[in-house]
Amino acid sequence: MANHHQKPHAIMIPYPYQGHITPFVYLAIKLASHGFTITFVNTHYIHSKISNSQSRENSQIKNKDDLFARARESGLDIRYATVNDGFPLGFDRSLNHDQFVEGLLHVFSAHFDELVGDLVKSDPPVTCLIADTFYVWPAMIADKYNLVYVSFWTEPALVFNLYYHMELLKKNGHFASQDNRKDTIDYIPGVKAIEPRDLMSYLQATDIWTVVHRVIYKAFTDIKKADIIICNTVQELEFDTLSALNKNQPTYAIGPIFPSGNFTKAPFSISLWSESDCSQWLNNKPNSSVLYVSFGSYAHTSKEDLLEIAHGLQLSGVNFIWVLRPDIVSSDETDFLPVGFEESIKDRGLIVPWCRQIEVISHPATGGFLTHCGWNSTLESIWCGIPLICFPLLTDQFTNRKLVVNDWKIGINLCDKERVTHEEVAEKVSHFMCGNSTQELRKAVKEVRKTLENALGQDGSSEKNFHQFMENIKVNARKRAGLSNGHVSPLHQNGNGLVH
Repeated sequence: MANHHQKPHAIMIPYPYQGHITPFVYLAIKLASHGFTITFVNTHYIHSKISNSQSRENSQIKNKDDLFARARESGLDIRYATVNDGFPLGFDRSLNHDQFVEGLLHVFSAHFDELVGDLVKSDPPVTCLIADTFYVWPAMIADKYNLVYVSFWTEPALVFNLYYHMELLKKNGHFASQDNRKDTIDYIPGVKAIEPRDLMSYLQATDIWTVVHRVIYKAFTDIKKADIIICNTVQELEFDTLSALNKNQPTYAIGPIFPSGNFTKAPFSISLWSESDCSQWLNNKPNSSVLYVSFGSYAHTSKEDLLEIAHGLQLSGVNFIWVLRPDIVSSDETDFLPVGFEESIKDRGLIVPWCRQIEVISHPATGGFLTHCGWNSTLESIWCGIPLICFPLLTDQFTNRKLVVNDWKIGINLCDKERVTHEEVAEKVSHFMCGNSTQELRKAVKEVRKTLENALGQDGSSEKNFHQFMENIKVNARKRAGLSNGHVSPLHQNGNGLVH
């Protein structure tokens, strides 16, 4: 049985998508840097994707079967394990999305349970499970192996809070009714007001029994059993929301979770795709003249919208880098650009399937980001002082857009109508990249960046919350081990993860 002199040992498992894996890896490194033993778990498929993308970029790479080999060489105790997600490696998880998510919902836990059964025999003994909030079974596994259950939420606290209070939205007719109300929502604890159009896509949907809806319902039932909730956000940016959540469960804002040291140089590649190097192209462009365009690693968009955006970029006359995943429309629809488009923009446009995003948006030539409003992209853009043009596609992106455009005023909407048009894209993009109003946005981004910087400083809220979170894990582990010499500070007794 673990004793209180032993190092805490956490098993960490991200949801198997790029946007979840990235902050999980950086958190693993940060915890290991503070004396934790970490066993990081990826699915076989995710491991295979990362290994293959590394091999394509660098055939000389060593230890491609262990993502954390270099971290261990630097003295960090991070172990690595993989687990079957229930599907063959060749199964197309993008094209067969719903079938894959059904597997995560019903089958994956059995494979993970078996792995945890082996890992708990490790030395030092496993004391903690840090699992992505979207998994529906962590409470069951943590309870079975007597582990502290930490739920890691990789999106803003506002999004978490809205899901947490789905029943209130339902009761008031803003969600899951035959004709959802369209008036302002002003009754969610910690949320002054939000318009229905700014809810996550799943809370705006009419079909509320899709597989993703069922995942959300189960996950946000499971979360109520978590010992600790951590969020990749900053307390000062979402104070009211976090205060409300803390009345229910200890919730710590520990973001933004970035690579330590040199922000632009991650300790190793964790990309699921081979990354194009755009630096040479950018080096030949004037400062702040390039618009970076990317719609992230997960969401899909229609061919019609892509055609309008392509024509709009063509008409705008601005320099741009456009990241176009081959499956951005669908795995079986890979021909979606207008005929002759690449030839017509070759002197001022660069199209790549994937790239090192942080290196692009931190380059002096980059002046703006046309984004889907994924949370990692939003935080990275703020850190680099880059204002945003918002084109949300799915899930939390509509709510993130509200924070960016309405609350923090660091971005604009790409389209104000129902459908995107090339005329509006051209007008918005050229005005955004060349107009005077962007100076106001840049000033606002710098202010928000300062908030992020301060939070990560030695006496900053995220740093203090991070240390309290680690202490809370140790206290909970001692309780579970039946040791009575653990003490909880008044902060923890109140269930309040906020720094005052």
